[in-house]
Amino acid sequence: MIANKNTQKRYNLPDNVTYCVECTISNQRPRITFDALGVCSACNYAKLKRTEIDWNRRDTELKELCDKHRKNDGSYDVIVPSSGGKDSAFVAYQLKYKYGMNPLTVTWSPHLWTKDGFDNFQQHIHVGGFDNVLGTPNGLVHRKLTKISFEILGDPFQPFIYGQTNYPMQMALKHNVALIMYGENGEVEYGGSMKNAYKPNRDWRSDHKDHYFSGLAPEDLTAYGIEFNDLIPYMAPDQSKLEALGLDIHFFGYYKKWIPQELYYHAVENTGFKPKSSRNEGTYSKYASFDDKLDGFHYYLAFIKFGIARATSDAAHEIRDGHITRDEGVALVKRFDGEFPLEHFKVFLEYCDISEEYFYEIIDSWRSPHLWIKNGKDWSLKDPIWRALPSYDQ
Repeated sequence: MIANKNTQKRYNLPDNVTYCVECTISNQRPRITFDALGVCSACNYAKLKRTEIDWNRRDTELKELCDKHRKNDGSYDVIVPSSGGKDSAFVAYQLKYKYGMNPLTVTWSPHLWTKDGFDNFQQHIHVGGFDNVLGTPNGLVHRKLTKISFEILGDPFQPFIYGQTNYPMQMALKHNVALIMYGENGEVEYGGSMKNAYKPNRDWRSDHKDHYFSGLAPEDLTAYGIEFNDLIPYMAPDQSKLEALGLDIHFFGYYKKWIPQELYYHAVENTGFKPKSSRNEGTYSKYASFDDKLDGFHYYLAFIKFGIARATSDAAHEIRDGHITRDEGVALVKRFDGEFPLEHFKVFLEYCDISEEYFYEIIDSWRSPHLWIKNGKDWSLKDPIWRALPSYDQ
């Protein structure tokens, strides 16, 4: 029997589960905060976007930023980390065709492309009209890192996150581009640290390890038998070189009101983006995060560790955007959240070279007793949102 990972202690999760009185998110999402009225930080940020931010002023700030970095010799002047999905398609298109920048889109390859995902990646280049660099790491090393991350972090997606975060910085250095533009700031849009909520950029010197790497940087994986040289593609460049470059990482969502559904429509119209023919497992939507066959396991492990997953996140944002009510969101969460990603389950087992029995042992080792209860062979959440009152007890 694999020992319990003590998820609650690792992520500093509260003992008692409470839910935001306005959306579907709970206090189990790492780094999220609630105000005295029981409203989560993401909902309060959404109100700020609607009522207090001067978007015309933000647009002026974006133009000034572009003018600062704009080059007149035909070389790239901004890096856009891109999968070909709706978010990066919107960012790249706006920067190139509205603000006159010359973006280089940079893609860190998924573990295993889905056909729909790869088709959109190609559409992004050939319909959207963007230059692109695709980074594909050593497949044998990537499989090892995926298995290790599944075991010790409860997230098989971590190797992808390493590359998604650090590879654009490598390309910025290589192409002498001092500006990297991501899409939304997930911490403030979905619930997390509000450290960067009121500024356009993030501190690449300190935020990455805590916010994106679960406290474990790529180089730390030498402790698990991975050779240092094999980890170089996943690592950030030398900090002194980035300092000399003057690297600045910005969020486009600071300058433009970030509404995922509208970004989807924009990508369909301008870059040939196509949604899946069916919804994503674990949620009701079909236009985000479907380019990797291992996507579903990232969200499923979030459900195991935190009791909230993909449908919770999707519903919460759509409630904040005014597209659905909280009651509708709760119903969607009850129906879809935590759905097992069966479509690519055998693929996942083969990719990680593990048995089905071992898979479930790892899964159960990440269940925290404060969230889960076992009845016979079945597990269930102690405090699902559909049994929780929309109130807040401090």
